[in-house]
Amino acid sequence: MKLTRFCRLLSVPLLLASAGAQMPKIDAARQTEIVEKISGLLKDNYVFPDVAEKAGQFIQSQLAKGAYTDIAGPMALGMKLTADLQSISHDKHMRVFLAPPPRGGDKDEEDAQSRERRFLRQDARNNFGFVKVERLQGNVGYLDLRGFSPAEFGGPTAIAAMNFLANTDAVIIDLRKNGGGDPSMIQLISSYFFKEPTHLNNLYWRKGDRTDQFWTLPYVSGKRMDDTPLYVLTSARTFSGAEEFTNNMKVLKRAKIIGETTGGGANPGGFFPLPGGLGMFIPTGRAINPVTGKNWEGTGVEPDEKVLADDAYNVAYREALTKIGSSGNDPQAKADAAWARVALEARIQPLPTLSPEAMGHLAGTYGTRRITAEGGYMYLQMEDHPRHRLLQLTADTFAMEGVEAPRLVFGSTGLTEVYPDGRKEELARQ
Repeated sequence: MKLTRFCRLLSVPLLLASAGAQMPKIDAARQTEIVEKISGLLKDNYVFPDVAEKAGQFIQSQLAKGAYTDIAGPMALGMKLTADLQSISHDKHMRVFLAPPPRGGDKDEEDAQSRERRFLRQDARNNFGFVKVERLQGNVGYLDLRGFSPAEFGGPTAIAAMNFLANTDAVIIDLRKNGGGDPSMIQLISSYFFKEPTHLNNLYWRKGDRTDQFWTLPYVSGKRMDDTPLYVLTSARTFSGAEEFTNNMKVLKRAKIIGETTGGGANPGGFFPLPGGLGMFIPTGRAINPVTGKNWEGTGVEPDEKVLADDAYNVAYREALTKIGSSGNDPQAKADAAWARVALEARIQPLPTLSPEAMGHLAGTYGTRRITAEGGYMYLQMEDHPRHRLLQLTADTFAMEGVEAPRLVFGSTGLTEVYPDGRKEELARQ
């Protein structure tokens, strides 16, 4: 079992931690062995042979100059080798790092299989990258996806997430903390957002001088969302396979990209073990977009709307609600979107806290509802039900914390409970 994929940028700190930082210094003989091994692996595998030759020669010259002599240990050596290699290749995927120690078996292939099994077990513990899927107010779907696991293993989780989102009026996919992964998962998730067969991406591989095409799948389990407005959130940490998904959707004009320019790594490959407890990710291929003929290597993917990563969620959510509220023929969908928009704006730009005097003025009994002011907050208590803290949305409108409806509108003579469908209940002040 060998998985060739886009590198997951965020997984490497885990590899470093799992291998442990307290390792002895690598002596000169082992350093020479490592440098020669890297040079040979690059020559045989790196997608750009001419760059491989230059990078290998450079680290050999660095070794001869004693550049690695005083390095404290394998982690530091990996970081130095990475910096030296990237200074020639300018390829953010080309990296040397501490690798988890092999468990059982002395053969390389057995070690590789054991290593892949550990990666897959960790993927399962991380729910294959699916951190959160939810339905936001206004019927907007949200997916926080931190990695693209192989569809062979993470497919059932992906299908469950896509079917959860299927009946929403807009979808936000959050890739701000996504470091990449496997093209098969990118293909699976993308397929839910297209009706017709669509050419997503090409991957060229040096070995065999071949190009693999990736198209949307002819069948998906569940409902397609081909006409559902789609928003993709990005950050500078969005990398590799996550950039491919972003770039595909941008070029095909299927989604609006909101956030920061992505990290800039477009060359997939695989893991190669090195002596001294080190490992290396070598890009053995490169992405080629079928529309532009280019990729995002070194440049990243520019968002359609450039905002700070921390602001991207609110911007996308607001735009999704605006889109729902201004299109379609479903008055309830529009009303729900407008209802949610009020709450969102209150979170983005909170009103000043009411003074104790203002809270005291609103406190009182309205029908079976009792409003109290305590410790700088207002609360609603209805008969023997649990009380709810009130959150101010506008000058006269409040929501109960954790409750979507009703909202409370205070007037001069009483309180009005309002609902998303327009229903109202007047409650006179006693």
